[in-house]
Amino acid sequence: MRFSDVLFMLQVFAISFKYLLLFVQLNIVEGKMQYLFDENGKRYLDAFAGIVTVSCGHCHPEVLNAIVEQSKLLQHATTIYLHHAIADFAEALASKMPGNLKVVYFVNSGSEANELAMLMARLYSGNLEMISLRNAYHGGSSGTIGLTALNTWKYSIPQGEIHHVMNPDPYHGIFGSDASIYAKDVQDHIDYGTSGKVAGFIAETIQGVGGAVELAPGYLKLVYDMVRKAGGLCIADEVQTGFGRTGSHYWGFETQGVIPDIVTMAKGIGNGLPLGAVVTTPEIASVMAQKIQFNTFGGNPVCSAGGHAVLRVLDKEKRQEHCAHVGSQLTARLRDLQERYDIIGDIRGRGLMLGIELVTDRKEKTPAKAETAVLFEKLRELGVLVGKGGLHGNVFRIMPPMCFNKDDADFLIDAFDYALSKL
Repeated sequence: MRFSDVLFMLQVFAISFKYLLLFVQLNIVEGKMQYLFDENGKRYLDAFAGIVTVSCGHCHPEVLNAIVEQSKLLQHATTIYLHHAIADFAEALASKMPGNLKVVYFVNSGSEANELAMLMARLYSGNLEMISLRNAYHGGSSGTIGLTALNTWKYSIPQGEIHHVMNPDPYHGIFGSDASIYAKDVQDHIDYGTSGKVAGFIAETIQGVGGAVELAPGYLKLVYDMVRKAGGLCIADEVQTGFGRTGSHYWGFETQGVIPDIVTMAKGIGNGLPLGAVVTTPEIASVMAQKIQFNTFGGNPVCSAGGHAVLRVLDKEKRQEHCAHVGSQLTARLRDLQERYDIIGDIRGRGLMLGIELVTDRKEKTPAKAETAVLFEKLRELGVLVGKGGLHGNVFRIMPPMCFNKDDADFLIDAFDYALSKL
C-alpha cells in the first residue's frame, strides 16, 4: 500500500473519530416544531424527527395541551378500568383503517406492537413459522430481533422460526423492479423450507432503518396471496410509513394496493410519546380472548389523549398533502444534485420519507461509508441533523417532522450541496 493511501486512511479515521465524539456530545435541550436547540442555544434543522417519531412537530401546542389537560385529571389507570380517552382514541384510529380492521390494541413501542402481531398470527393460524424480508427492521426485543434482518442490529441469540426472503429492492436487487421473481422466492421458502403452512408474513412498505428502500411495485399483492394460501396472516409494519408521511397515501401499504390482516404502528402515532398500536379484525382478535391480554402502560389516558390530538392535528393541518408537496420539491432538487455529484448513487422514497444512497462507484454501487461519516458531521456543523441507514450506514435518511416546509427543504439541499462541494 502506498504511503499516500495510508495517510488518506488515517485522515478519514481521524475525521470519523471526531464526528463520533461530537455527535455523542451533542446535548439537545429544547425543541420547537422542526427545530432543535442544544445547550448553547444553537439551532438545528431536524431532518430526522427523532428517528421518524415526531410527526406534528416538536412540542406542538395542540398535542402538548391535550397531554397537560389530561395529566391534570388522571395520569394512569390501565385498561382494567374504562376511560373515555382510550375509547375515543381507539375509535378515531380505527376510522382511519380500511376494510374490517377495527379492533385496536395499545402498547408502548413498535417492538411491542410487532411482538403482539406475531403472537396473534401464530395463535390464529396455528402455525409457527414467520416470513420476513432481508434488510428489514422490526424491533430490537428478543422476539422481533428474529424478524429483523440487518446484522448491525442482531445478537447471537435464538432467532425463532423465521425465514428471511429475498428483498424486492429496485436499486440493489438482482431482479430490479420485477416483483414477480422476488415473490417466487417467498413461494420457494414456503414449499421447500416449511411444512407448507406458515403463521404470517411481515414487511415495511418502505424499509426505514434499511435505508428508505421502497418495495418493488406490486410485490405485496403477489406475496399476500401466497401467504394466505399457506394459512398465514399478512402484517404491515407502519411504524415509520404511517399517518400520511409518504404523501401519496395515509398508510404505506396502500401504495401497494393491499389490505393487511394486521397493522402495527408506533413512532409518529404519539409525536414522541411512548405509544404504539396493533389494529386487526374482530375475527383475528378473538384469539386473544383465550388468555388474559394486558399491558400496564399501553393505552394509558395521557398517551391516548396525546395520540388522539396527533390525529386531529394531522387532519386539520393537512399534513399528508403537505408531505406530498414538500417531498416533491426535495426530490427534484436532490436529483439536480445527483447530476452534479457522482457520489449520489440513488434517491428514493416518497413524501417526507426519503433516502440518499452514497457510493464511491455508481456502477458497482460501492458504499461510501467514510465519506458519509464526513458529510454527516459537516451537515451537523451547518445546523442540519439527518439520519443514517442501510447495512453499511451510507444512506442519508431524510424523514423530518411533517411541518417541515419548502424553505426548510431549500436550506437542507443548500447545506448538502455545500458539504458535498467541500468533500
